[in-house]
Amino acid sequence: MENKDCNWPGDDILMREYHDNEWGVPLHDDKKLFEFMVLDAFQAGLSWKTILHKRENFRRAFDNFDLKKIALYDEPKILELMQDASIIRNQAKIRATVINARLFMDVQKEFGSFDKYIWQFTGGKTIMNHPKENSQIPAKSAESDAMSKDLIKRGFKFVGSTICYAFMQAAGMVNDHLEGCQHK
Repeated sequence: MENKDCNWPGDDILMREYHDNEWGVPLHDDKKLFEFMVLDAFQAGLSWKTILHKRENFRRAFDNFDLKKIALYDEPKILELMQDASIIRNQAKIRATVINARLFMDVQKEFGSFDKYIWQFTGGKTIMNHPKENSQIPAKSAESDAMSKDLIKRGFKFVGSTICYAFMQAAGMVNDHLEGCQHK
């Protein structure tokens, strides 16, 4: 079979590095899982390239995605983040990050880790899709629907099925590399 890399990263260096080293790679580290939850929530309505190019700014602004610190953010801290032009200054998404940090820790207490909880939606395994072209990559799935429904029931924000599917791709719960991509 011919080697046909995914074309969505284009020539952008950060997009290519993300594609080659993170997208579709199984992730089991709670801190990184939370980072992707936050980044995917901020992506809603925007391009992944925009978020990826602000990733380091998000890490700095959100205390390197330290759950315990974020869970304690108060109104002055939220207002400070609203003034930070280096990130996406969406008040609803910033407030959702604080709420989600608290709920993320609740899930960790209940399941032992967020990783153990979240991977149940794919039976603990990566779903290997075999798209031949970008148009065959879905925006959501039955698994992302179930994940979204459960997260919403728990009070999480910005966790619709499409956002959950993007999270599943980022966390390697789903592998949507094109058939023939060397990174599949």
